[in-house]
Amino acid sequence: MSQSSYIPVFDHSGRSNVSRMPTWIRQQLGGEAAYGKTAGAVKRQALHTVCEEARCPNRAECWSRGTATFMLLGDTCTRACGFCNVKTGRPDGLDTDEPRRIAAAVAGMGLDYVVLTSVNRDDRADGGAAIFAETLRLLRQHKSDIGLEILTPDFQQDQHLAIEMICKAVNGGQLVWGHNVETVPELYKEVRKGSKYDRSLDLLALAAVQPGVEAKSALMLGLGESRDQVLAVLRDLRDIGVTRVSLGQYLRPSRYHLPVKEYLSPDSFSELEREARAMGFAWVKAGPMVRSSYHAEEGHPGSSQSKKGFNHAK
Repeated sequence: MSQSSYIPVFDHSGRSNVSRMPTWIRQQLGGEAAYGKTAGAVKRQALHTVCEEARCPNRAECWSRGTATFMLLGDTCTRACGFCNVKTGRPDGLDTDEPRRIAAAVAGMGLDYVVLTSVNRDDRADGGAAIFAETLRLLRQHKSDIGLEILTPDFQQDQHLAIEMICKAVNGGQLVWGHNVETVPELYKEVRKGSKYDRSLDLLALAAVQPGVEAKSALMLGLGESRDQVLAVLRDLRDIGVTRVSLGQYLRPSRYHLPVKEYLSPDSFSELEREARAMGFAWVKAGPMVRSSYHAEEGHPGSSQSKKGFNHAK
């Protein structure tokens, strides 16, 4: 990547691993009152958040702002991506009361923008789409103009069924449908085992043509991709109708995960943001600490950075 700044270090396996973080990578402790309120709401309803499960570096910032992202379908993923800290294994059965508890937490916190994500549930014929749909239905029932955003798996068994179920639940209302391609196709075999780049594009293309739906995606950088490869992915996303994109720095959750190959400088992210906007993306977030739902409420009618929203830097 151009204008990048990194220190090459090698781990015990001989793979490049940038272990010394540059000054622009920072993780803050949560000190505001809203942090405790957010944590309390999650605990009382026995909910999972990707903030905790994925060890997001922005949890303190976002929880201190009264924001978080709910993770549906339990805490165990059927895939084992090399970058992800979420537990992998054979999941339990579906928790059908989960949508109600999420709606109760949202109502109790008085939120006007909600982001929902989930683990992969390849053990289910619908990939868990029914739980997404019921949660969205209850949230819209609680507040008809609530801002809704989902960050879904690729629903590999039946994408059309998932699209139908979820869009029916919002009943023509506005919805941001996110699905992260995560990295460039050349790195999928190592980074996203069990996933396929073309399958991810297929889901985003289906979502992008649904009435009231904005399609969104995200990439992690610093895994060994080239600038040209990143730009090629951005062009692919625009070509299929994706209008929102976020770009952030990959940070290794533990020594058992894929190593960081490069820390991109803030200037590199600014350059990529300019390139993305020039391609026609309407909403772009790019920076070392950006995650896929960072300040997600921006651009939603009736929302602003100063208002409460249920989003998180994921």
